[in-house]
Amino acid sequence: MTDGSVTSAGRGSAAGGTARDGVPRWDRYVLPVLLALAAVMRFPNLATRGTWEADQGHDMLTLRALVQDGIVPLLGPPTSIGDVHHGAWYYYLLSPAAVLTGGDSPLAVVALIALAGVAAVGVVWWLARQIGGPVAGAVAGLVAALSAAAIDESTFIWNPNLIALSSALALAGTWRAWSGGDRRWWLLAALGTAVTMQCHILGVALLPVVAVPLIADARRRPLGPIALGIAAIFAAAYLPLLLNELSTGGSELRAALDYFAGGRSASDVAIPVRFAIAGLRVLSWPLTGLITEGFVAAALASVAVIAIAVWRSRAGGRDRLAARWLGLGLLWTTAFLTLTAPSLASVVPGLPNDHYHAFADPMVFTLIGLGAAALASLPIPSVGADRRLGAASAAIGVAALVGWNVTHLPPTTNPDGGFPAGEAAAQRVEAALATAGTSRDAVVRIRSLPTFKSTEAMAYPLLRAGQPILADMAKGTAPGSTRQDPSSGGLVLLCDDRFHEAIGAHCDGPAEATVTPDAGGTAWGPLVVRFEMAPDRFVSVYGPATAP
Repeated sequence: MTDGSVTSAGRGSAAGGTARDGVPRWDRYVLPVLLALAAVMRFPNLATRGTWEADQGHDMLTLRALVQDGIVPLLGPPTSIGDVHHGAWYYYLLSPAAVLTGGDSPLAVVALIALAGVAAVGVVWWLARQIGGPVAGAVAGLVAALSAAAIDESTFIWNPNLIALSSALALAGTWRAWSGGDRRWWLLAALGTAVTMQCHILGVALLPVVAVPLIADARRRPLGPIALGIAAIFAAAYLPLLLNELSTGGSELRAALDYFAGGRSASDVAIPVRFAIAGLRVLSWPLTGLITEGFVAAALASVAVIAIAVWRSRAGGRDRLAARWLGLGLLWTTAFLTLTAPSLASVVPGLPNDHYHAFADPMVFTLIGLGAAALASLPIPSVGADRRLGAASAAIGVAALVGWNVTHLPPTTNPDGGFPAGEAAAQRVEAALATAGTSRDAVVRIRSLPTFKSTEAMAYPLLRAGQPILADMAKGTAPGSTRQDPSSGGLVLLCDDRFHEAIGAHCDGPAEATVTPDAGGTAWGPLVVRFEMAPDRFVSVYGPATAP
Protein backbone atom coordinates (compact mmCIF):
# COMPACT_ATOMS: atom_id res chain seq x y z
CA MET A 1 0.00 0.00 0.00
CA THR A 2 1.42 3.40 -0.89
CA ASP A 3 1.79 6.51 1.22
CA GLY A 4 -1.53 8.22 1.91
CA SER A 5 -0.03 11.64 1.26
CA VAL A 6 0.17 10.69 -2.42
CA THR A 7 -2.84 8.48 -2.93
CA SER A 8 -5.19 10.95 -1.29
CA ALA A 9 -3.50 14.11 -2.47
CA GLY A 10 -6.11 14.85 -5.05
CA ARG A 11 -8.50 16.20 -2.45
CA GLY A 12 -8.44 19.94 -2.71
CA SER A 13 -5.56 20.03 -5.18
CA ALA A 14 -7.34 22.32 -7.58
CA ALA A 15 -6.62 25.40 -5.53
CA GLY A 16 -3.20 26.91 -6.00
CA GLY A 17 -2.10 24.48 -8.72
CA THR A 18 -0.72 20.98 -8.50
CA ALA A 19 2.87 19.80 -8.45
CA ARG A 20 4.06 16.91 -10.59
CA ASP A 21 3.52 14.37 -7.82
CA GLY A 22 -0.15 15.33 -7.52
CA VAL A 23 0.26 17.29 -4.29
CA PRO A 24 -1.07 20.90 -4.33
CA ARG A 25 1.67 23.51 -4.22
CA TRP A 26 0.20 25.18 -1.14
CA ASP A 27 0.76 22.01 0.85
CA ARG A 28 4.48 22.74 1.25
CA TYR A 29 3.65 25.81 3.34
CA VAL A 30 1.07 24.21 5.62
CA LEU A 31 3.34 22.65 8.25
CA PRO A 32 5.52 25.72 8.93
CA VAL A 33 2.42 27.93 9.08
CA LEU A 34 0.70 25.55 11.50
CA LEU A 35 3.76 25.31 13.75
CA ALA A 36 4.16 29.09 13.79
CA LEU A 37 0.48 29.54 14.58
CA ALA A 38 0.65 26.96 17.37
CA ALA A 39 3.70 28.67 18.87
CA VAL A 40 2.06 32.11 18.74
CA MET A 41 -0.95 30.71 20.58
CA ARG A 42 1.13 29.04 23.32
CA PHE A 43 4.32 30.93 24.13
CA PRO A 44 3.32 34.57 24.83
CA ASN A 45 2.94 35.39 28.55
CA LEU A 46 3.82 31.80 29.37
CA ALA A 47 4.96 32.65 32.90
CA THR A 48 1.49 33.69 34.05
CA ARG A 49 -0.87 31.57 31.96
CA GLY A 50 -0.65 28.30 33.85
CA THR A 51 -2.00 27.57 37.29
CA TRP A 52 0.32 27.25 40.28
CA GLU A 53 -1.06 24.64 42.65
CA ALA A 54 0.09 21.68 44.72
CA ASP A 55 0.75 19.48 41.67
CA GLN A 56 3.00 22.05 40.04
CA GLY A 57 4.92 22.61 43.26
CA HIS A 58 5.39 18.86 43.70
CA ASP A 59 6.74 18.41 40.18
CA MET A 60 9.21 21.27 40.56
CA LEU A 61 10.38 20.00 43.96
CA THR A 62 10.97 16.55 42.46
CA LEU A 63 12.86 17.98 39.49
CA ARG A 64 14.90 20.21 41.79
CA ALA A 65 15.84 17.22 43.96
CA LEU A 66 16.80 15.32 40.82
CA VAL A 67 19.18 17.91 39.39
CA GLN A 68 20.54 19.42 42.62
CA ASP A 69 20.64 16.45 44.97
CA GLY A 70 20.85 13.55 42.53
CA ILE A 71 17.68 11.94 43.89
CA VAL A 72 16.32 9.96 40.93
CA PRO A 73 12.56 9.43 41.22
CA LEU A 74 11.36 5.89 40.61
CA LEU A 75 7.71 6.93 40.69
CA GLY A 76 5.83 9.74 38.99
CA PRO A 77 3.31 12.17 40.48
CA PRO A 78 0.69 10.76 42.85
CA THR A 79 -2.68 9.84 41.36
CA SER A 80 -6.10 10.44 42.86
CA ILE A 81 -6.48 6.76 43.73
CA GLY A 82 -4.89 6.08 47.07
CA ASP A 83 -1.10 5.89 47.08
CA VAL A 84 -0.73 4.84 43.43
CA HIS A 85 1.54 6.95 41.21
CA HIS A 86 1.93 7.78 37.55
CA GLY A 87 5.16 6.88 35.76
CA ALA A 88 8.61 8.29 36.53
CA TRP A 89 9.41 8.95 32.86
CA TYR A 90 7.32 12.10 33.07
CA TYR A 91 10.08 13.59 35.21
CA TYR A 92 12.85 12.21 33.02
CA LEU A 93 11.29 13.86 29.96
CA LEU A 94 11.15 17.23 31.73
CA SER A 95 14.62 16.91 33.24
CA PRO A 96 16.50 18.66 30.38
CA ALA A 97 14.70 21.93 31.19
CA ALA A 98 15.40 21.43 34.88
CA VAL A 99 19.08 20.60 34.29
CA LEU A 100 19.62 23.79 32.31
CA THR A 101 18.16 25.92 35.11
CA GLY A 102 19.15 23.97 38.23
CA GLY A 103 15.52 23.12 38.92
CA ASP A 104 14.82 26.74 39.80
CA SER A 105 12.77 27.82 36.76
CA PRO A 106 9.16 26.70 36.37
CA LEU A 107 9.13 28.84 33.22
CA ALA A 108 11.78 26.65 31.59
CA VAL A 109 9.81 23.50 32.40
CA VAL A 110 6.50 24.85 31.13
CA ALA A 111 8.28 26.13 28.01
CA LEU A 112 9.32 22.54 27.27
CA ILE A 113 5.69 21.45 27.71
CA ALA A 114 4.55 24.23 25.36
CA LEU A 115 7.13 23.08 22.82
CA ALA A 116 5.67 19.58 23.07
CA GLY A 117 2.23 21.07 22.43
CA VAL A 118 3.49 22.76 19.28
CA ALA A 119 5.11 19.52 18.12
CA ALA A 120 1.82 17.69 18.73
CA VAL A 121 0.14 19.97 16.18
CA GLY A 122 2.72 18.93 13.60
CA VAL A 123 2.21 15.23 14.32
CA VAL A 124 -1.59 15.58 14.09
CA TRP A 125 -1.12 17.25 10.69
CA TRP A 126 1.16 14.39 9.64
CA LEU A 127 -1.30 11.70 10.78
CA ALA A 128 -4.36 13.23 9.11
CA ARG A 129 -2.42 13.99 5.93
CA GLN A 130 -1.22 10.39 5.68
CA ILE A 131 -4.79 9.18 5.76
CA GLY A 132 -6.85 11.81 4.01
CA GLY A 133 -4.43 13.99 2.07
CA PRO A 134 -3.36 17.63 2.30
CA VAL A 135 -6.77 19.13 3.11
CA ALA A 136 -7.35 16.64 5.93
CA GLY A 137 -3.92 17.40 7.35
CA ALA A 138 -4.37 21.16 7.09
CA VAL A 139 -7.77 21.12 8.80
CA ALA A 140 -6.75 18.72 11.58
CA GLY A 141 -3.59 20.70 12.23
CA LEU A 142 -5.45 24.02 12.19
CA VAL A 143 -8.06 22.85 14.68
CA ALA A 144 -5.33 21.40 16.93
CA ALA A 145 -3.26 24.59 16.73
CA LEU A 146 -6.21 26.80 17.72
CA SER A 147 -7.95 24.44 20.13
CA ALA A 148 -8.48 26.35 23.38
CA ALA A 149 -8.26 23.08 25.31
CA ALA A 150 -5.00 22.08 23.61
CA ILE A 151 -3.55 25.54 24.22
CA ASP A 152 -4.49 25.33 27.88
CA GLU A 153 -2.88 21.88 28.13
CA SER A 154 0.36 23.35 26.76
CA THR A 155 0.72 26.21 29.25
CA PHE A 156 1.10 24.71 32.72
CA ILE A 157 3.08 21.99 34.44
CA TRP A 158 1.12 18.76 34.74
CA ASN A 159 1.80 15.18 33.78
CA PRO A 160 -1.12 14.76 31.30
CA ASN A 161 0.12 17.75 29.30
CA LEU A 162 2.75 15.72 27.45
CA ILE A 163 0.21 13.16 26.29
CA ALA A 164 -1.02 15.08 23.25
CA LEU A 165 2.39 14.63 21.63
CA SER A 166 3.04 11.06 22.77
CA SER A 167 -0.39 9.73 21.76
CA ALA A 168 -0.21 11.51 18.40
CA LEU A 169 3.15 9.86 17.77
CA ALA A 170 1.71 6.49 18.78
CA LEU A 171 -1.21 6.86 16.37
CA ALA A 172 0.91 8.18 13.51
CA GLY A 173 3.45 5.39 13.91
CA THR A 174 0.67 2.82 14.05
CA TRP A 175 -0.91 4.08 10.85
CA ARG A 176 2.37 4.21 8.92
CA ALA A 177 3.24 0.65 9.89
CA TRP A 178 -0.25 -0.80 9.63
CA SER A 179 -1.03 0.73 6.24
CA GLY A 180 1.92 -0.97 4.64
CA GLY A 181 4.86 1.20 5.61
CA ASP A 182 8.18 0.17 7.06
CA ARG A 183 7.65 -2.07 10.08
CA ARG A 184 10.09 0.05 12.07
CA TRP A 185 7.28 2.55 12.49
CA TRP A 186 5.95 0.16 15.14
CA LEU A 187 8.86 1.25 17.32
CA LEU A 188 7.59 4.83 17.21
CA ALA A 189 4.08 3.58 18.00
CA ALA A 190 5.41 1.63 20.97
CA LEU A 191 7.44 4.58 22.23
CA GLY A 192 4.46 6.93 22.02
CA THR A 193 2.20 4.43 23.76
CA ALA A 194 4.70 3.78 26.55
CA VAL A 195 5.16 7.50 27.21
CA THR A 196 1.40 8.02 27.24
CA MET A 197 1.00 5.26 29.82
CA GLN A 198 3.83 6.76 31.89
CA CYS A 199 2.41 10.27 31.87
CA HIS A 200 -1.02 9.17 33.05
CA ILE A 201 -2.04 5.86 34.52
CA LEU A 202 -5.26 5.81 32.45
CA GLY A 203 -3.18 6.17 29.30
CA VAL A 204 -3.30 2.37 29.32
CA ALA A 205 -6.56 2.83 27.41
CA LEU A 206 -4.46 3.73 24.35
CA LEU A 207 -2.75 0.34 24.42
CA PRO A 208 -5.52 -1.65 22.66
CA VAL A 209 -5.90 1.10 20.04
CA VAL A 210 -2.28 0.44 19.04
CA ALA A 211 -2.05 -3.25 19.95
CA VAL A 212 -4.98 -4.48 17.83
CA PRO A 213 -3.49 -3.14 14.55
CA LEU A 214 -0.09 -4.43 15.66
CA ILE A 215 -1.45 -7.94 16.14
CA ALA A 216 -3.28 -7.78 12.83
CA ASP A 217 -0.11 -6.69 11.07
CA ALA A 218 1.97 -9.35 12.80
CA ARG A 219 -0.40 -12.06 11.58
CA ARG A 220 0.21 -11.17 7.94
CA ARG A 221 3.93 -10.39 8.16
CA PRO A 222 6.07 -11.50 11.14
CA LEU A 223 7.66 -8.67 13.05
CA GLY A 224 10.92 -10.44 13.85
CA PRO A 225 13.45 -8.13 15.56
CA ILE A 226 10.82 -5.36 15.71
CA ALA A 227 9.00 -7.34 18.40
CA LEU A 228 12.16 -7.38 20.50
CA GLY A 229 12.50 -3.63 20.07
CA ILE A 230 8.92 -3.10 21.23
CA ALA A 231 9.51 -5.29 24.26
CA ALA A 232 12.70 -3.36 25.08
CA ILE A 233 10.85 -0.02 24.93
CA PHE A 234 8.20 -1.14 27.42
CA ALA A 235 10.82 -2.78 29.63
CA ALA A 236 12.75 0.50 29.81
CA ALA A 237 9.54 2.41 30.51
CA TYR A 238 8.66 0.27 33.51
CA LEU A 239 12.16 -0.38 34.83
CA PRO A 240 11.88 2.45 37.40
CA LEU A 241 8.64 0.96 38.70
CA LEU A 242 10.26 -2.46 38.96
CA LEU A 243 13.18 -0.99 40.91
CA ASN A 244 10.75 0.74 43.24
CA GLU A 245 8.81 -2.46 43.86
CA LEU A 246 11.97 -4.40 44.57
CA SER A 247 13.29 -1.75 46.95
CA THR A 248 10.03 -1.10 48.82
CA GLY A 249 8.51 -4.55 48.99
CA GLY A 250 5.91 -3.80 46.32
CA SER A 251 4.55 -0.47 47.57
CA GLU A 252 2.66 0.33 44.37
CA LEU A 253 1.12 -3.12 44.13
CA ARG A 254 0.02 -2.99 47.76
CA ALA A 255 -1.43 0.50 47.29
CA ALA A 256 -3.39 -0.62 44.23
CA LEU A 257 -4.70 -3.69 46.02
CA ASP A 258 -5.72 -1.59 49.03
CA TYR A 259 -7.55 0.83 46.77
CA PHE A 260 -9.52 -1.83 44.97
CA ALA A 261 -10.17 -3.76 48.19
CA GLY A 262 -11.77 -0.96 50.13
CA GLY A 263 -10.67 2.53 49.21
CA ARG A 264 -12.45 2.86 45.88
CA SER A 265 -15.41 5.25 46.03
CA ALA A 266 -18.49 4.34 44.06
CA SER A 267 -20.38 6.76 41.88
CA ASP A 268 -24.02 7.58 42.45
CA VAL A 269 -24.52 8.13 38.71
CA ALA A 270 -25.88 5.17 36.74
CA ILE A 271 -23.50 3.60 34.24
CA PRO A 272 -25.56 4.55 31.11
CA VAL A 273 -25.59 8.18 32.24
CA ARG A 274 -21.87 8.07 33.02
CA PHE A 275 -21.24 6.60 29.57
CA ALA A 276 -23.13 9.45 27.92
CA ILE A 277 -21.33 12.11 29.93
CA ALA A 278 -17.92 10.51 29.41
CA GLY A 279 -18.54 10.23 25.68
CA LEU A 280 -19.62 13.85 25.47
CA ARG A 281 -16.50 14.97 27.28
CA VAL A 282 -14.12 12.77 25.27
CA LEU A 283 -15.48 13.94 21.92
CA SER A 284 -16.06 17.61 22.67
CA TRP A 285 -13.21 18.60 25.00
CA PRO A 286 -10.54 19.19 22.31
CA LEU A 287 -13.07 21.00 20.09
CA THR A 288 -15.17 23.15 22.45
CA GLY A 289 -13.66 22.78 25.91
CA LEU A 290 -15.38 21.96 29.18
CA ILE A 291 -19.01 20.90 28.73
CA THR A 292 -20.24 23.16 31.54
CA GLU A 293 -18.95 26.21 29.66
CA GLY A 294 -20.75 25.44 26.40
CA PHE A 295 -23.06 22.44 26.53
CA VAL A 296 -24.83 23.10 23.22
CA ALA A 297 -21.54 23.59 21.39
CA ALA A 298 -20.17 20.43 23.03
CA ALA A 299 -23.22 18.41 21.97
CA LEU A 300 -23.01 19.67 18.39
CA ALA A 301 -19.29 18.93 18.21
CA SER A 302 -19.84 15.41 19.57
CA VAL A 303 -22.59 14.72 17.03
CA ALA A 304 -20.30 15.96 14.26
CA VAL A 305 -17.46 13.62 15.31
CA ILE A 306 -19.82 10.64 15.53
CA ALA A 307 -21.38 11.48 12.14
CA ILE A 308 -17.95 11.72 10.51
CA ALA A 309 -16.81 8.43 12.00
CA VAL A 310 -19.95 6.63 10.81
CA TRP A 311 -19.94 8.31 7.38
CA ARG A 312 -16.29 7.70 6.59
CA SER A 313 -16.40 4.14 7.96
CA ARG A 314 -18.83 3.36 5.15
CA ALA A 315 -16.63 4.98 2.51
CA GLY A 316 -13.99 3.29 0.41
CA GLY A 317 -10.23 3.38 0.52
CA ARG A 318 -8.10 4.48 3.43
CA ASP A 319 -10.80 6.61 5.03
CA ARG A 320 -12.87 3.52 5.74
CA LEU A 321 -10.15 1.71 7.65
CA ALA A 322 -9.01 4.83 9.50
CA ALA A 323 -12.51 5.93 10.47
CA ARG A 324 -13.35 2.51 11.85
CA TRP A 325 -10.07 2.38 13.73
CA LEU A 326 -10.39 5.87 15.25
CA GLY A 327 -14.15 5.60 15.80
CA LEU A 328 -13.83 2.31 17.65
CA GLY A 329 -10.87 3.76 19.55
CA LEU A 330 -13.04 6.61 20.83
CA LEU A 331 -15.87 4.20 21.67
CA TRP A 332 -13.46 2.01 23.62
CA THR A 333 -12.05 5.07 25.39
CA THR A 334 -15.53 6.12 26.49
CA ALA A 335 -16.42 2.66 27.76
CA PHE A 336 -13.09 2.28 29.57
CA LEU A 337 -13.36 5.66 31.31
CA THR A 338 -16.99 5.03 32.23
CA LEU A 339 -15.84 2.15 34.41
CA THR A 340 -12.45 3.41 35.58
CA ALA A 341 -13.03 7.16 36.02
CA PRO A 342 -16.51 7.64 37.53
CA SER A 343 -15.54 11.17 38.56
CA LEU A 344 -16.00 12.19 34.91
CA ALA A 345 -19.74 12.26 35.69
CA SER A 346 -19.17 15.54 37.58
CA VAL A 347 -17.18 18.72 37.02
CA VAL A 348 -15.22 20.43 39.79
CA PRO A 349 -15.13 24.20 39.10
CA GLY A 350 -11.69 25.76 39.25
CA LEU A 351 -9.75 22.51 38.87
CA PRO A 352 -8.41 20.74 35.75
CA ASN A 353 -11.05 18.23 34.74
CA ASP A 354 -10.41 16.53 31.42
CA HIS A 355 -6.94 15.06 31.77
CA TYR A 356 -8.26 11.50 31.88
CA HIS A 357 -8.78 11.37 28.12
CA ALA A 358 -6.07 13.68 26.74
CA PHE A 359 -4.71 10.73 24.74
CA ALA A 360 -7.92 10.73 22.66
CA ASP A 361 -7.54 14.33 21.43
CA PRO A 362 -5.48 13.43 18.31
CA MET A 363 -8.15 10.90 17.30
CA VAL A 364 -10.81 13.62 17.42
CA PHE A 365 -8.70 16.14 15.50
CA THR A 366 -7.91 13.56 12.81
CA LEU A 367 -11.55 12.62 12.31
CA ILE A 368 -12.45 16.29 11.92
CA GLY A 369 -9.77 16.63 9.25
CA LEU A 370 -10.98 13.52 7.41
CA GLY A 371 -14.56 14.73 7.49
CA ALA A 372 -13.71 18.20 6.22
CA ALA A 373 -11.55 16.83 3.38
CA ALA A 374 -14.20 14.34 2.31
CA LEU A 375 -16.95 16.94 2.46
CA ALA A 376 -14.88 19.44 0.49
CA SER A 377 -14.33 16.91 -2.29
CA LEU A 378 -17.98 15.92 -2.72
CA PRO A 379 -19.03 16.57 -6.35
CA ILE A 380 -22.33 18.20 -5.41
CA PRO A 381 -23.36 20.70 -8.11
CA SER A 382 -24.71 24.05 -6.97
CA VAL A 383 -25.47 27.44 -8.46
CA GLY A 384 -22.50 28.92 -10.29
CA ALA A 385 -19.59 27.36 -12.09
CA ASP A 386 -16.85 25.59 -10.13
CA ARG A 387 -18.71 25.95 -6.84
CA ARG A 388 -19.31 23.04 -4.52
CA LEU A 389 -21.77 22.90 -1.72
CA GLY A 390 -19.58 20.38 0.05
CA ALA A 391 -16.57 22.68 0.09
CA ALA A 392 -18.68 25.54 1.38
CA SER A 393 -20.16 23.35 4.11
CA ALA A 394 -16.71 22.17 5.17
CA ALA A 395 -15.42 25.73 5.28
CA ILE A 396 -18.37 26.86 7.39
CA GLY A 397 -17.89 23.99 9.83
CA VAL A 398 -14.16 24.61 10.23
CA ALA A 399 -14.75 28.36 10.59
CA ALA A 400 -17.31 27.71 13.31
CA LEU A 401 -14.86 25.53 15.24
CA VAL A 402 -12.05 28.05 14.86
CA GLY A 403 -14.34 30.92 15.79
CA TRP A 404 -15.56 29.19 18.93
CA ASN A 405 -12.03 28.46 20.11
CA VAL A 406 -10.49 31.86 19.43
CA THR A 407 -13.33 33.45 21.40
CA HIS A 408 -12.89 31.01 24.31
CA LEU A 409 -9.12 31.09 24.76
CA PRO A 410 -7.74 30.71 28.28
CA PRO A 411 -6.75 34.04 29.86
CA THR A 412 -3.18 35.27 29.49
CA THR A 413 -2.99 35.41 33.29
CA ASN A 414 -4.39 32.52 35.28
CA PRO A 415 -6.92 33.51 37.97
CA ASP A 416 -4.43 32.36 40.62
CA GLY A 417 -1.61 34.39 39.03
CA GLY A 418 0.57 31.42 38.18
CA PHE A 419 4.05 30.94 39.64
CA PRO A 420 4.83 34.70 39.85
CA ALA A 421 1.90 35.06 42.26
CA GLY A 422 3.05 31.99 44.19
CA GLU A 423 6.53 33.45 44.47
CA ALA A 424 5.11 36.78 45.63
CA ALA A 425 3.08 34.96 48.28
CA ALA A 426 6.24 33.19 49.48
CA GLN A 427 8.05 36.52 49.74
CA ARG A 428 5.19 37.85 51.84
CA VAL A 429 5.46 34.79 54.07
CA GLU A 430 9.22 35.37 54.48
CA ALA A 431 8.60 38.96 55.49
CA ALA A 432 6.00 37.86 58.06
CA LEU A 433 8.35 35.25 59.50
CA ALA A 434 11.08 37.86 59.82
CA THR A 435 8.63 40.13 61.66
CA ALA A 436 7.86 37.26 64.04
CA GLY A 437 11.55 36.88 64.82
CA THR A 438 12.19 33.71 62.84
CA SER A 439 15.85 33.37 61.92
CA ARG A 440 16.76 32.70 58.31
CA ASP A 441 18.12 29.22 59.04
CA ALA A 442 15.20 28.11 61.22
CA VAL A 443 12.99 25.35 59.85
CA VAL A 444 9.46 26.48 58.94
CA ARG A 445 6.57 24.02 59.20
CA ILE A 446 4.02 24.09 56.36
CA ARG A 447 0.62 22.47 56.84
CA SER A 448 -2.54 22.33 54.75
CA LEU A 449 -6.29 22.29 55.12
CA PRO A 450 -7.70 19.98 53.90
CA THR A 451 -5.00 17.59 55.01
CA PHE A 452 -5.23 15.55 51.81
CA LYS A 453 -3.99 18.51 49.78
CA SER A 454 -0.23 18.93 49.74
CA THR A 455 1.62 22.08 50.73
CA GLU A 456 4.01 22.12 47.81
CA ALA A 457 2.63 25.22 46.07
CA MET A 458 4.19 27.14 48.95
CA ALA A 459 7.01 24.72 49.75
CA TYR A 460 8.72 25.11 46.38
CA PRO A 461 9.10 28.91 46.26
CA LEU A 462 10.21 28.98 49.91
CA LEU A 463 12.79 26.24 49.35
CA ARG A 464 13.89 27.94 46.14
CA ALA A 465 14.49 31.12 48.16
CA GLY A 466 16.71 29.20 50.60
CA GLN A 467 14.26 28.74 53.46
CA PRO A 468 14.54 25.38 55.28
CA ILE A 469 11.11 23.73 55.42
CA LEU A 470 9.22 20.77 56.78
CA ALA A 471 6.24 20.54 54.42
CA ASP A 472 3.39 18.12 54.95
CA MET A 473 1.85 16.00 52.24
CA ALA A 474 -1.15 13.73 52.56
CA LYS A 475 1.33 11.04 53.59
CA GLY A 476 4.90 11.91 54.43
CA THR A 477 6.68 15.15 53.65
CA ALA A 478 7.42 17.04 50.46
CA PRO A 479 10.68 16.54 48.54
CA GLY A 480 13.37 18.81 49.97
CA SER A 481 11.94 18.78 53.48
CA THR A 482 14.33 18.60 56.39
CA ARG A 483 13.93 16.33 59.41
CA GLN A 484 14.93 19.04 61.87
CA ASP A 485 12.62 20.39 64.57
CA PRO A 486 10.44 23.18 63.08
CA SER A 487 9.22 24.63 66.38
CA SER A 488 11.61 27.58 66.24
CA GLY A 489 10.70 28.56 62.70
CA GLY A 490 7.00 29.22 62.82
CA LEU A 491 4.03 27.75 60.99
CA VAL A 492 2.65 28.47 57.53
CA LEU A 493 -0.91 27.16 57.28
CA LEU A 494 -2.55 26.89 53.87
CA CYS A 495 -6.33 26.64 53.55
CA ASP A 496 -8.32 25.98 50.37
CA ASP A 497 -11.92 27.11 50.78
CA ARG A 498 -13.00 25.13 47.72
CA PHE A 499 -12.82 22.14 50.05
CA HIS A 500 -14.63 23.75 53.00
CA GLU A 501 -17.09 20.87 53.19
CA ALA A 502 -14.26 18.37 53.58
CA ILE A 503 -12.55 20.62 56.13
CA GLY A 504 -15.75 21.17 58.11
CA ALA A 505 -15.41 24.95 58.20
CA HIS A 506 -14.70 27.89 55.92
CA CYS A 507 -11.21 29.30 55.54
CA ASP A 508 -10.19 32.81 56.55
CA GLY A 509 -10.58 32.12 60.26
CA PRO A 510 -12.94 29.32 61.29
CA ALA A 511 -11.06 26.49 59.57
CA GLU A 512 -7.65 27.69 60.68
CA ALA A 513 -8.87 27.94 64.29
CA THR A 514 -9.54 24.20 64.33
CA VAL A 515 -5.79 23.65 64.01
CA THR A 516 -4.17 26.61 65.74
CA PRO A 517 -6.18 29.29 67.59
CA ASP A 518 -5.42 32.71 66.21
CA ALA A 519 -4.98 34.37 69.59
CA GLY A 520 -1.77 32.62 70.57
CA GLY A 521 -1.99 28.88 70.16
CA THR A 522 -0.58 26.29 72.48
CA ALA A 523 1.80 24.93 69.84
CA TRP A 524 2.69 28.06 67.87
CA GLY A 525 3.01 31.75 68.38
CA PRO A 526 0.29 34.26 67.51
CA LEU A 527 -1.00 34.90 64.01
CA VAL A 528 1.31 37.31 62.20
CA VAL A 529 -0.56 37.70 58.92
CA ARG A 530 -3.34 36.09 56.91
CA PHE A 531 -3.93 36.81 53.24
CA GLU A 532 -5.55 35.34 50.13
CA MET A 533 -2.78 34.20 47.80
CA ALA A 534 -5.28 33.14 45.10
CA PRO A 535 -9.07 32.98 44.87
CA ASP A 536 -10.32 30.90 47.85
CA ARG A 537 -6.76 29.96 48.86
CA PHE A 538 -5.64 31.52 52.15
CA VAL A 539 -2.25 31.64 53.84
CA SER A 540 -1.82 32.14 57.59
CA VAL A 541 1.60 32.71 59.16
CA TYR A 542 2.15 31.99 62.85
CA GLY A 543 5.22 32.85 64.85
CA PRO A 544 7.61 30.31 66.39
CA ALA A 545 6.29 28.06 69.12
CA THR A 546 6.14 29.73 72.50
CA ALA A 547 7.89 28.25 75.48
CA PRO A 548 5.62 26.19 77.79
